[in-house]
Amino acid sequence: MGHQTASGVTLGISLTPPATHDVTGFDALTFKNVGEITNIGEFGKEWSLVTHNPLATRGTKKGKGSFNNGALSPSLALDPSDLGQIDMKTALDSDDPAYFSVTLQDGTVYYLTGLVMSFKPNIGGVDDVVTASTNIELTPDPILEKAAP
Repeated sequence: MGHQTASGVTLGISLTPPATHDVTGFDALTFKNVGEITNIGEFGKEWSLVTHNPLATRGTKKGKGSFNNGALSPSLALDPSDLGQIDMKTALDSDDPAYFSVTLQDGTVYYLTGLVMSFKPNIGGVDDVVTASTNIELTPDPILEKAAP
């Protein structure tokens, strides 16, 4: 497979949990595309480093501690009538996680679970588009990847 660009990539949201936390469960959900996305950002598991320094050997032993799946920080142009953006604001007011799909240009899909922590309109200058910044903290649930068809 060659390189692909971010053009055509979509971010979907579902407020309904999957019946099972696997690709089959997420495939059965109906995702609403979050409109006007201009950047989704990075995500993925990152481990905390745990170290131990025994006096006798003087070397630092290293291991993996806890992990964090990171956060999504999508940027978008604000559209109060967009159904996906409306669901983002609904998820902001809930303690329950929302469920997300990131679909790449080639059809690869990542399924994520996260808490919508912010959705903030940003009114710039006279020549700026009204945007919104968002933050989705990903839960420790597995990030699932569905290969391109």
